[in-house]
Amino acid sequence: MAEQSQPPQARGSILALGAAALLALGLGGCQLVPKAGRPAPAPTQTEPEAAAPKPKPIPTPQGNLPVDANRNRVAVLVPLTGTNAGVGKSIANAANLALLDTGGERIRITVYDTAKGGAAAAANQALAEGNGLFLGPLLAEDVRAVAPLAARADVPVVAFSNDVSVAGDGVYVMGFTPGQSISRVVSFARERGVTSFGALTPEGIYGRRAAQALIDIVPRAGGRLVGTQSFDRGPGSMRTAVTRLNALGSYDAVLVADSGRTAASAAPLVRGGSSPGARILGTELWATESNLGATAALRGAWYASTSDTMFNQLRSRYRARYGAGPFRLASLGYDAVLLAVRVAKEWRFGRPFPERELRDDAGFAGVDGAFRFGANNVVERALEVREVTAAGTSVVSPAPRSFGD
Repeated sequence: MAEQSQPPQARGSILALGAAALLALGLGGCQLVPKAGRPAPAPTQTEPEAAAPKPKPIPTPQGNLPVDANRNRVAVLVPLTGTNAGVGKSIANAANLALLDTGGERIRITVYDTAKGGAAAAANQALAEGNGLFLGPLLAEDVRAVAPLAARADVPVVAFSNDVSVAGDGVYVMGFTPGQSISRVVSFARERGVTSFGALTPEGIYGRRAAQALIDIVPRAGGRLVGTQSFDRGPGSMRTAVTRLNALGSYDAVLVADSGRTAASAAPLVRGGSSPGARILGTELWATESNLGATAALRGAWYASTSDTMFNQLRSRYRARYGAGPFRLASLGYDAVLLAVRVAKEWRFGRPFPERELRDDAGFAGVDGAFRFGANNVVERALEVREVTAAGTSVVSPAPRSFGD
């Protein structure tokens, strides 16, 4: 049974490759139970025993929530109002679908709005109501607000952010990060004979991290980095960046670390410069766009992302239940619940979440394929490489089915 702290408009044993079987399951008779009211106060902190401190028990739920006799509570922290409400509701709804598919016999999910009143208030309410695991928040600044509160209560945070700087000390980053998609596409390009690389990156945090990823990865893959240039998305900025990159020398491939639309504007400029035959490379951002092949200069470009095969099944079921298609990030909510259900097998009722179970070298399987958390608490994913074609995209290097492949 899933519930939510404030109602949105619409609103497992897992594994090996069990997500496919889960998606094939029909929906059960469980539904969201709206819960209203002001956020409960933060739980009172108690002093540990002087000698041999024991793990802190999970607080008894406060407010209007039911008391569970054999299920641990899991909080989904996402924005249900404000600018990012659409993404947050998609994640929450997909989390509910995962709970329905797995039966949810050992966990109870409650959704908290991080936009109304702030992420810290949502986290304090979730702690007061006895939640022992946080799935979310979505935004890095919200993760920073929630992390110290969760740490004091021994509650792990599996965040949906892609900002690796928030990982560590009980915080696990589950979002899609540019470094991994860049590593995968560069390795594939090297296998196909590409030796020299350039990059066009947007100003800002994402662009800086993408540039640094390329700087780190290209030498490790045995390639040569010609240089990187940034652009600010203003008029003429991309043309200036391409001109400056061309002045550094020729290159076999150029990474455009931005949306497919931005890459479509850069590709003709690259084709008309000193490296007309350069292969265009993209990042995981391209996976959300369906008309990449409409730009002829972008055809033949490569990018790495999670497979959409199982997400398309989730999309169909999501639409049938909620009457609209989900945002692509909805898969994070589904897979996070699959993870929670699996680990809940080792989660003794009323005790802290067994965080050690999140570190499984064999990894987990979900809608987005195989994944696991590395030593830095950042998710590692098995990615495929796609090529842009006139008809859309085609897979030129499938994702490994597991980390042993």
